[in-house]
Amino acid sequence: MTITALFFAALTIGIGATVVMDMWSLILKRLGVATLDFAMVGRWAGHLLKGRFKHTAIAKAESVRRERWVGWVIHYAVGVMFSVVLVAVMGTGWLLTPTLGPALVVGVVTVVAPLCILQPAMGAGFFASKTPTPLVNCIKSLVTHLVFGAGLFLSAQVLAGLIRSISVGP
Repeated sequence: MTITALFFAALTIGIGATVVMDMWSLILKRLGVATLDFAMVGRWAGHLLKGRFKHTAIAKAESVRRERWVGWVIHYAVGVMFSVVLVAVMGTGWLLTPTLGPALVVGVVTVVAPLCILQPAMGAGFFASKTPTPLVNCIKSLVTHLVFGAGLFLSAQVLAGLIRSISVGP
């Protein structure tokens, strides 16, 4: 596969996996479970561009223009970035016959980003330590990122099926 084809595959898988993650978050919301408001990610990014990395409570920080849109763009860009890493490490063989293990490993590893970077920067502390229920929040993050990993696998399976059907023909 060419670099362009590999990137397109990673882009497709990353978007698909992020959609799966978002569907999971929607289910949680419908069950009354609080989930991340991506406007807060956009707010954090807006303040980051002004030189401020860390906040006591991002929800109390001054809002920034188009913060919700920016947060969603960042959310999908990060999902694609993690997919690019998976595809780069696993290669064409995995793209043609995806397996669940590597995708779940990426899902688990990616939980480090919110627990050790984003949450502390937004005022929730490392591993959600400044929230009322740190363990519950860490478990929610881990499960959500496992769902992302499952989404990587499912999206790769769909893409592999499309590739096989195109190469075999009608």
